Amino acid sequence: MISVLVLNGPNLNLLGTRQPEVYGSVTLADVEDLCRNHGATVGLDVTCLQSNHEGVLIDAIHEAKGVHGGIVMNAGAFTHTSVAIMDAIASVELPVVEVHLSNIHAREEFRHKSFVAPVALGQIAGFGATSYVLALDALAKHLGSEA
Repeated sequence: MISVLVLNGPNLNLLGTRQPEVYGSVTLADVEDLCRNHGATVGLDVTCLQSNHEGVLIDAIHEAKGVHGGIVMNAGAFTHTSVAIMDAIASVELPVVEVHLSNIHAREEFRHKSFVAPVALGQIAGFGATSYVLALDALAKHLGSEA
C-alpha cells in the first residue's frame, strides 16, 4: 500500500463545535477515521496530522518526502495567507490535493485566493467530509494505487 499524509491546519481540531452551520457536525476524529477507512479501500495507508502551527505543518510537509507518496491537505486559514506552505509543497515535489469542507469560492472574498492551489494537483471544496474521500480517490488514481 502507498502511504499518504492527510494534513489538517489551524482550527480543524474544533470541527463539530466550530461554526457547524459552515463546517457541519463531523469531528476531526470522524474525518480522520473516514480517511483511514476509505484510504484502505483504494490502496492507501493514511497517516493523519493536525496542527494549529504553521511551522509544524511545514515540517510535516518536509518530512513527508521519501515517506509518503502524496498529501491531502486542508491548510485551513493558511490556505489564504501562507507563501511558506506553498514553498514547502513546491520543494518536496510530492503530489498534493487541496481540500476544504466548505466551498471557499462561495464565501468571503479573501477566501477565494489559495496559495496552495498553484502547487497542488487540484482542489476539492464544498462537500463536507466527503471532500476528503474525493481527494483520496483523486490521489489514489494519480498514484496508480486504486483498488
